[in-house]
Amino acid sequence: MSDAAAHIEAPEPLRVERRDDRVVATLDRPDRRNAIDQATIDALHELCAELEAEPRILILTGADGVFASGADIAQLRDRRAEDALRGINANAFIRIAELPMPVIAALDGYALGGGAELAYAADIRIGTPSLKMGNPETGLGILAAAGASWRLKEIVGDARAAELLLTGRTIDADEALAIGLVSSLHDADDLLPAAHAIADRIARNDPAATMATKRVFRLPRAAHPDADLAEQAELFESPEKERRMTEFLERRKR
Repeated sequence: MSDAAAHIEAPEPLRVERRDDRVVATLDRPDRRNAIDQATIDALHELCAELEAEPRILILTGADGVFASGADIAQLRDRRAEDALRGINANAFIRIAELPMPVIAALDGYALGGGAELAYAADIRIGTPSLKMGNPETGLGILAAAGASWRLKEIVGDARAAELLLTGRTIDADEALAIGLVSSLHDADDLLPAAHAIADRIARNDPAATMATKRVFRLPRAAHPDADLAEQAELFESPEKERRMTEFLERRKR
């Protein structure tokens, strides 16, 4: 092998488009159906660091008609107990869920295993009619340990989550919509425009109020209403609240 061949860099697993108010991150390993490997996790951590420092809406999607077929099985097979305890995927997905601004997952084709768990970490999920979601981990001798065991029941309820996790069953787009796992379905060509339309609607609102809403929404019941009132107290003193309410009242006078 020549030196030139030895130094060919692998393609980036995450393609990132940056705008002033949002970032679109596309999982891009089409030869592996966008399976989530260590390089993908590393890229997601880098993106999270950027969005923690400069909060923007995040749209997550996948290339070539697939969101993510799961974690990279070849890498998973070689991992041992110490790797499990590191929470490689789990910690990355927690970080995504805790980003200051909303995360929108635009799901096409397969969103399985770790791919489904990445989708569960989003605040809003939309899909296409070809969507297939599920957690088949028990069939591979492991459990869904990157968030599905606790995040899925928060989305669809205990009974449905238990059935899906314990059977490892894959569901189609219509069932995902019916149980609230996705909020809407769109033709493949319309999926990303639909995600941008949601982002447009969010971007028109006050970012501080949006971030406060996300923070309180994710808190446990015991934190309410105290957390809501504390956040509201700060927003009540905001010049942006004064400006927006004044504009609203002036529009009503016209």
